This record gives sequence, C-alpha cells and structure tokens, in this order.
Amino acid sequence: MPEKQPQHTENKIVGMAAGLAAFFMFAIMQTFAKLLSEHHHVIEIAFYRNLVAVMPFIFIIFVMNKREILKVQSRPKTVVLRAVLGTISLIVTFAAFAVMPLAETTAFLFTSSLFIPILSILFLAEKVGLHRWSAIIIGFIGVLVMLSPNGDVNMQGVFLALSAAFLHAVLQVILRSLGKTEKPETVTFYFVFIGMIIAGIPMIFVATMPSLETIPLLLGVGLSGVIAQMLISIAYKNAEASIVTVFNYSGIIWATIFGWMFWQNWPASTIFIGAAIVIASNIFIIWRERKIGVKKPIIIEKN
Repeated sequence: MPEKQPQHTENKIVGMAAGLAAFFMFAIMQTFAKLLSEHHHVIEIAFYRNLVAVMPFIFIIFVMNKREILKVQSRPKTVVLRAVLGTISLIVTFAAFAVMPLAETTAFLFTSSLFIPILSILFLAEKVGLHRWSAIIIGFIGVLVMLSPNGDVNMQGVFLALSAAFLHAVLQVILRSLGKTEKPETVTFYFVFIGMIIAGIPMIFVATMPSLETIPLLLGVGLSGVIAQMLISIAYKNAEASIVTVFNYSGIIWATIFGWMFWQNWPASTIFIGAAIVIASNIFIIWRERKIGVKKPIIIEKN
C-alpha cells in the first residue's frame, strides 16, 4: 500500500501541470484568433482552427487504423447536436474576442459555470440547493460589477461573451449526458470534423486569401487548439475534474499579459473585482458539488 502512494501523487502533479499548460495554450489560441480577426472573418478562423485540428485524427484513424474512433455507441443525433452547437459556440467566442480585449472577454466567459446548475435542473433533473443558488446570484452580481457603473464597456462584446458562456454551459450539459455512452475522442473528432464542414460552407462568401503574415497565425490557432485539447485530456486522466477546473481561472492572468503585450490593453479595476467575485462563486459551486457527491462534476471544456 505505501508503495502505491508516490505514483498517485505523481499523477496528480502531472494532471495539475497539464491543466495549467492546457489553459495557457487556450489563451494562446484566443490571442491568435484575435490577431487574425484584424484580417479574417471569425468564420474563417473557426474553419482553419477545425481544419488543422482534424488532421491528427485523420492520421490516427486511417494511418494508425484506429477506426473505433469513428464508432458512435448509441446517440448519433446528440453527437451531431454537440458538434453543431460547438461550432456556433466557437464562432461566437472568437467574435467576442475580436471586438473586446482579451482579459475582459475571458472574465465574462467565466460565467459559463454559473449557467450549468440552472441548465442541469432543466435537462438533467439535478437538484440545486440554497447554497448553490446563492453562489449563482453572487456570481451574476460580479457580472454587474464588471459592467461598471460608468458604462465604460463594449456592450456588443459583453453580449457575445455572455452568449458564448451560455453556449459553453449548454455544451457541458450535453457532454455530461454523452459521457455515459460515448468516448471523448469520438465526440471530439465529430466536433472538429462537422465543425470544419459547417464553417466551410460560408467560406465562399467570407474567405480571403491568407497572406504570408497570417499563414503562421492560422496554423497557430489550429495547433494551439489541438495541443490544448491533448493537454486537457491528460489533465482529466491524471487528476480529479474539480482540481483541473480551478486552473481554468489562470486564463485571466494569461489574457491580461497577452492583451498588454499585443494591444497595450490593461483591464479596469472593476474587471478584476468582478472576475474575482465570479471565480469565487464558481469555486464554491465546484466545492459544493464535490461535497454533496454529484456523480458528474463540472468539467470545463474549451472549444
């Protein structure tokens, strides 16, 4: 028994390190997307992101002969629904980053965890008690703080970010349900493959020829997304979801740094205060779910 303990500790460290690295890579992907939005439509960015992401799957499935990834166990319609909503969510998320600074957008995206308990009541018949309802209400007070009394905020960006956060929450509820029957790699493959097709259809209207300047960025947005997905899978394999999820909130640090480096944006104090309230509410909800023994804890899946 004492011999197994070091291995368990080592796995947790690997999980936490992979989680931190994953959310760092997601921040890089979002930075690439924002840089690209100055020259390309967000639908284009979503298309190239999925095109690059689908390539490793094609190699694994057809060259390494892992055809089992293609097999949907029992819920093909739900897998397709997840892919369609995931693609819309990706486009809306990129649109939010295109019109609003990185840190502000990231802070508003944290509200997705506040929507999940509400949606779980409606669609999964889960019970949410007074404690979590209180945390949800306090979290949305944090949103009001971020909106700031002087109204010095991009309302279009806020609407897009909150819409993206809501879509992220819907996807989490779907994934909770799909997780009972479908393999994560199968769901992810159909997300990027179907997403590539959906985003590819309007490309005839919005596509522009990539320049030598933007080609590395287009590759970067796809590769950083793929690496982030791989890292998040490693994280959830080696550590509890409730531990990994907390590292999602490191995103505000990376977003602030990258926003300052590339656009000289520094968030107002109300963004930091409001984000702190939202993050505290989210952590309380995660702790509460863990304490009462919810079988499917909140898992943050990025696009």
